[in-house]
Amino acid sequence: MAEYSENVKRVLAEQGISVGDRVLVERPDSAYEGILMPNHEFSDPEVLIIKLDNGYNIGVRLVPGSRVKKVSGKAPQEKRKIRLSFNPRLPGVSLITTGGTITSRVDYETGGVVSLMSPEELLSLVPELADIVFLREVRNPFNEMSEDMMPWNWQALANDTVKALNESEGVIITHGTDTLHYTTAALSFMIQDLPKPVVLTGAQRSSDRPSTDAAMNLLCSARIAGHSDIAHVGICMHASMNDDYCNFILGTRARKMHTSRRDAFQAINDTPLARVWPSGRIEVLKKDYRKRTKGEARADAVFEEKTGLLHAFPGSPEPLHAMVDKGYRGIVIAGTGLGHVPRPWLDPITRAIESGAIVCIAPQTLYGRLNPFVYSRGRREYEQGVLFLEDMLPETAYVKLGWLLGHEEYTEEEVKKKMLEPVAGEISKRSLPGGFV
Repeated sequence: MAEYSENVKRVLAEQGISVGDRVLVERPDSAYEGILMPNHEFSDPEVLIIKLDNGYNIGVRLVPGSRVKKVSGKAPQEKRKIRLSFNPRLPGVSLITTGGTITSRVDYETGGVVSLMSPEELLSLVPELADIVFLREVRNPFNEMSEDMMPWNWQALANDTVKALNESEGVIITHGTDTLHYTTAALSFMIQDLPKPVVLTGAQRSSDRPSTDAAMNLLCSARIAGHSDIAHVGICMHASMNDDYCNFILGTRARKMHTSRRDAFQAINDTPLARVWPSGRIEVLKKDYRKRTKGEARADAVFEEKTGLLHAFPGSPEPLHAMVDKGYRGIVIAGTGLGHVPRPWLDPITRAIESGAIVCIAPQTLYGRLNPFVYSRGRREYEQGVLFLEDMLPETAYVKLGWLLGHEEYTEEEVKKKMLEPVAGEISKRSLPGGFV
């Protein structure tokens, strides 16, 4: 961690101030009071980082005439003793944390961020959970930023989820949002005979911001995990920019569609499974959902890492050649239009297939369905042996292909056949108007 400048450290030392103390910074034109946070590599070492009471951080430069004072007063809320407890008569659910901001809090003694690792700590973030579910346990198989999640993380998470699921009424998994839709797709395939809800959720805004979506997402997730009869893997997140209700979206049909909006996750080529309100109201939108059973889930957590995903683009097919040279066994291409690639890509596709790779095409448009028979280019690709994946999302297709190839007992023809058969709702028989937003 970076440090403040020698000049700033001298000013703080003179007043007996350390990171985590409540301070008052007075400048000739303004004054700010809050918690002193540590400097980091992105901060100017001459600028104090102060967390205000509204949750936002600001930087205050010490200009001539500035004064910094240590303030005594009540301890921050995070340091108060938590007196709430969970009710064991409510539905018992397990929470699995994998990293991300949704189950993190600021440690005001160090100024850093730490994970909430016990049910009691989680109540400091969302005390209303105690009225909804009995949180049996908090599992933490690993801590990874969403963008750092890898297939082996999916495998570990699938195994851990099955263990938790068979001891609970449902499971809530907290996860960073960037690759959340990859993970939900992976769990949708890697958890077989699913008898109860597996609800993944995250936050677009951190829990120390007034506009955070963390609390409502967790509350709605608890409603689905503990009180619904929907036995699917899915994502439960804000349905709009407002704090009204969340959508519960099938894991193989969800995708992050915005970098920062609270309603970033949308159902693609599908409608959400349900709408859920923090108050407990659940409105089921898909009548053909899988319902709860008394059985036990089992893990089928395999993955072939020599699987790749490429976007077709107006340029050289060198990335495709590189995958073939590296011995990739499966390649998903996000094709343009109804499933097309540029002319220079046709020969490398033939080379890939002749090398033994399975080549699939999914819609780059995301919305809509592929058809290889409308244009000559599609017919050419089809004749080469390319699999056209109907309305399957490219990310879901990549995960499914890697999962199928991970089964050493499957022949190439069996993998191809299963890629075109729905396993977890990833392919629909026909496109419906409600699947496009």
